[in-house]
Amino acid sequence: MELRHLRYFITVAEELNFSKAALKLYTAQPSLSQQIKDLEEDVGVKLLYRTKRKVELTEEGAVFLEQARLTLAQADKAIAMARQVLQAKQQMLRIGFVPVAEMKIFPYVLPNLRVQNSDLKIELLSLNNTEQMKLLKKGDLDVTFTRQNLNSDEIESLFVLREPLIFILPENHPLAKYERIPVKALNGVDFIIPAAEQSLTLHNTILEFAKSNGIEFNIVQKADNILFNINSIGMGLGCTILPGYVAPLTMKNTVIRALDIELPYLDLYVSYHKNSSSVAVHKFVELLTHVFYLNINRD
Repeated sequence: MELRHLRYFITVAEELNFSKAALKLYTAQPSLSQQIKDLEEDVGVKLLYRTKRKVELTEEGAVFLEQARLTLAQADKAIAMARQVLQAKQQMLRIGFVPVAEMKIFPYVLPNLRVQNSDLKIELLSLNNTEQMKLLKKGDLDVTFTRQNLNSDEIESLFVLREPLIFILPENHPLAKYERIPVKALNGVDFIIPAAEQSLTLHNTILEFAKSNGIEFNIVQKADNILFNINSIGMGLGCTILPGYVAPLTMKNTVIRALDIELPYLDLYVSYHKNSSSVAVHKFVELLTHVFYLNINRD
């Protein structure tokens, strides 16, 4: 038994005429008659008396009609509620991000998105890469900005930008006298490194840089967040390597120095579900693609 059988039966029961019911249902009368016959076989009782002159409900049919109407009404309510949930989701955009997105992405994309979609609610969640990946796969985030390319059969990842790392140290540090610090001079210096739990990609990039250049930092502190990392330099605890976006946030008693070799870069990717039906997601990605066109469409 399908919902269409109930709709056919209700229409026939209301019209008490197969020809009129068939016209109303935009179907052929023989097909309608067969549908009602199939329904009666499924139910196991006769629902209608049919003669050449008239159609009447049986007692069983009258009871079935009342319940069929309730069933269809409940089905219509379920459909409406499901569509309301979809519409609400399409009016909500949940974005996970690593800190760089606050300064390098959102100011150039979100204002236009809000102007074009005044009813759109935007939820921003500052999370590390691992947390974002989990929530994106569960469907609890619509869009993520991470340091990793998450491209798969389900997830679309697009390159957004590449960011240089910078070397920061206290202004009274012995190495601050150099305009370009010899990389070998970094061997054994006190160093504050971003914690792997919060910034795994950056943490590993720094360690790989040190290893590839034959130096070893004296790690005195693992910073759980960027602000604590910056403040630790200001307190004279040591040196650090951080993404270039933090340069405006550094303290007055700290300096940025170049090395005699180039520091590594960090990439930023935007990711979302390939089969997402969210209008908000598609509009956001469209705006992002327009603003960062050259980067996203690089070879």
